[in-house]
Amino acid sequence: MCFDTDSRPPLPPIRGGAVDARSLTLTSRDGTAFAAYAARAEQPSGAGIVVIPDVRGLHPYYEELALRFAEAGVHAVAIDLYGRTAADQPRGEGFTHEPHVGQLRQDAVNEDVAAATDFLRARDEGAADRLYTIGFCLGGRVSLLQAAAGLELAGVIGLYPWPTGEHRSGIPSPAVEAPRFACPVLAIYGGADAGIPAEAREEFDRALDAAGVEHRSVTYDGAPHSFFDRKAADYADASAAAWDEILAFMKVR
Repeated sequence: MCFDTDSRPPLPPIRGGAVDARSLTLTSRDGTAFAAYAARAEQPSGAGIVVIPDVRGLHPYYEELALRFAEAGVHAVAIDLYGRTAADQPRGEGFTHEPHVGQLRQDAVNEDVAAATDFLRARDEGAADRLYTIGFCLGGRVSLLQAAAGLELAGVIGLYPWPTGEHRSGIPSPAVEAPRFACPVLAIYGGADAGIPAEAREEFDRALDAAGVEHRSVTYDGAPHSFFDRKAADYADASAAAWDEILAFMKVR
């Protein structure tokens, strides 16, 4: 699990407000209904982003993150991962995620992300003209793989993603899929994250280099896994720097 249940995202450099923030239901391209949370930027930059959560699914952390992106000028929609297996279960404290992680399928997750990109491109939802995905932990791995999903993205972002090797969900390795990537990549890590050692980060960078994929990898020395947390005061500088990296990558700063 990436965060404590009471964790919340750090605040971005504020540009304006968020409008029309709401829970909603999206329909995947395979017909599955799944939960989402959207927020529109009061001062739009032209960018839109799909927020892909960690193993907890659509936790309040990610709903608030959608709001924070909107405040920074980015139309945002955060999606759930478990519309097929846990549709009626809340994603707050007490949600048992592990049975659902094992039932994830990459093709189905891609269909959900595609539905979220359709939503952001819709005229009534702000008609974002360049789209990105961002994910955390398992969601970071999923986000990186969207570079190969044919969604015409402007870029993909992963915070402490597992970029190499097998995963218990069966979701593929981004390093293996790198030759199929069709957009730039931003990967952000904590240097003290024992689960993602330097060797894994370097292997992914080499795979992207070999594939000719534009990319940037940033590691914050001493920061742990899941450092991007408003209550993690010791890593506030890393969180602020990560926001700067994300917004610069999205060309909104």
